[in-house]
Amino acid sequence: MHEQLLAIVNGVRLTPTQRRIAHCLFEHAPAAAYLSAAEVADLAAVSQPSVTRFAIALGYDGYPALRRALRTPAFGAGREPAAGTAGPAGQGDEAMPNDLQHAVRNEIDNLHRLADRLADGSVDRRAIDTAATALAASRPLPVLGLRTAAPLAAYFGYFAAKVVPEVHVLDHGGSRLTDRLEQARAAGATAMLGIVLPRHPRESLAALREARAAGLRVVALTDSPIGEIADTADVTLHARVSPHLVFDLHAAPMALAMVLLQAICDAAPARTQARLEAFDASAARRDLFLT
Repeated sequence: MHEQLLAIVNGVRLTPTQRRIAHCLFEHAPAAAYLSAAEVADLAAVSQPSVTRFAIALGYDGYPALRRALRTPAFGAGREPAAGTAGPAGQGDEAMPNDLQHAVRNEIDNLHRLADRLADGSVDRRAIDTAATALAASRPLPVLGLRTAAPLAAYFGYFAAKVVPEVHVLDHGGSRLTDRLEQARAAGATAMLGIVLPRHPRESLAALREARAAGLRVVALTDSPIGEIADTADVTLHARVSPHLVFDLHAAPMALAMVLLQAICDAAPARTQARLEAFDASAARRDLFLT
C-alpha cells in the first residue's frame, strides 16, 4: 500500500492537516483500508470533515471511495501476516499473542515491509542508490542524530568510519551544532545524512534546513515519507517505527541504515576494500579483538 499511496499523495499539494492524515494512513497500513472516517479522524487528531476533504483532495468523491480504493489489490490490501503470526484462537499454531509478542511481531512485519520495498528497480531502491552516491562522495560526511536518533547515528557512524575517509557524528544540539555544520561544509562536505525519529526534534528539522542552506545535499532517514522532514530533504528514506511498547522499537530504521551503508560501500568498492584491509591489518597489529 505504501508505494501506491505515496504516488497519489506526492501529486497533490496537501495542507499540514492533510499531511497529518496521510501520515496516519501510512502508520496504520494495511489496517487503514478498513478504518472509518471517524476512526481516522481520532487517530490523526483531526476533525471528521478534514478526513473527507483529504479524500476529495486526492481526487475521490469522499472517504468511502478512498477506502474502497485502499482495499484493492493494487494498494496491497489483504497482505498475509508475517511468518509466525498467530491468527484467531484455535486457528494457528499458537494462542493469541500477548502484548509483548504483538509488539515484536509488529516489528517483524515492519522488516518484511521494508524488505518488500527494496526490490530491484523499486522507488525505494533507487532512492537508496541515489542517497548512497551522494553520501559516498562527501568528505567529510556529517551524520546528524539528535535525542532518540543519537544511538543510531553513532552506530552508523562507527561502521561508516571504516569505509569513508572522514565521518562527523553530530549528536548534540545547540549553537555548536550550527558551528559543526558550517565547519563540515568549509572542510569540503557536499552531503549530510540526517536521522530523525519520533518524537521528531524541532532542532533536527532546523539542522536539515541549515544544511541545505549551506549547500549540502540532505539525505533524511526517518519514519515516514510525508511531513516536514521529508519536505526538507533532497532524498528521503523511511522505515516504520513500532510504537507498541512504552518506548519505540527501531529495528526497521536500523536495518535501513545498514542497507544504506552497504550501498555506500557498493558506490566506492575499491576504496571500501582498501580501507577495510588497512583496518584489519591495524587491528591485527594491535591485537584488538579476541577472535
